[in-house]
Amino acid sequence: MIDHQILAEIEFFELHDEDDRKALAQVVDRLELKQGSRLFETGDRGDELYIVRTGKVEIFIRNVAGEKIVLTVAEKGDLFGELSMLDSLPRTATAVAIEDTELIVLNRDNLLFFFQKKPDAALDMIAAMGAMIRRADDILRTRVSRNVNEEVEEKLTVVQRAADWLAWFSGSMPFLALSVLWFVVWIVVNTYDVGIRQFDPYPFGLLTMIVSLEAIFLSIFVLISQNRQSEKDRIRANIEYEVNVKAEMEVAYLHEKTDRLHEKMVEEFSKIRKTMEHQARLGAPR
Repeated sequence: MIDHQILAEIEFFELHDEDDRKALAQVVDRLELKQGSRLFETGDRGDELYIVRTGKVEIFIRNVAGEKIVLTVAEKGDLFGELSMLDSLPRTATAVAIEDTELIVLNRDNLLFFFQKKPDAALDMIAAMGAMIRRADDILRTRVSRNVNEEVEEKLTVVQRAADWLAWFSGSMPFLALSVLWFVVWIVVNTYDVGIRQFDPYPFGLLTMIVSLEAIFLSIFVLISQNRQSEKDRIRANIEYEVNVKAEMEVAYLHEKTDRLHEKMVEEFSKIRKTMEHQARLGAPR
């Protein structure tokens, strides 16, 4: 139960008349969080919706690599936690107060009463959920792991593609076979009488010039391809660095999770011990 005047300060309730706010104030609760306090964590059960009256709450998830991804920062008038309240499934994110915060808490029954009084308010909740989904989509598009081949392939020009193909072909067995065949035919035609006029007799000056030009152009194409490979290696190194950072964050996240589990276990064991000591004192003979 809270003062109905508090609800009048929140945009989500401002269209209600005073009688409705008084009725709603009888069933909703108020929750205060200190800076750094966790409201809930991913996987927690929850059937409550929260509206920020004052302060800020950071809503974030962690990806498979343990990297923290901030979905949104809920400020005054913003609502969050509606998804688990609607489908009764575990929380999909973690909420932490990043400054001293005061929240209005509504459960499923409160919300049903609220929507009966003001059905249009359901659209506000749907809009809030849609905004969260859009932010999640943007994050997924920008944070997905990059493929080094796709990164480089998208930037290739026609000359670079030709250089890659020529560099590959010049180092293949078909190119070797064609070169040997070409040289043999050229030398035989210009050395022996095979019924074709000799157009480049020994010492084969034209052949020497053509081979020299071929070597020059092939070396240029190979260098272009090597420069591209160097660029690809640099991008690969950057991606590997990102993967290493994510792996390090995953280890840190596992340590953090283990520490939280240890704290909870110690707390539970302490409660059990106090309960057993209390029961032992009650059962001891006087």
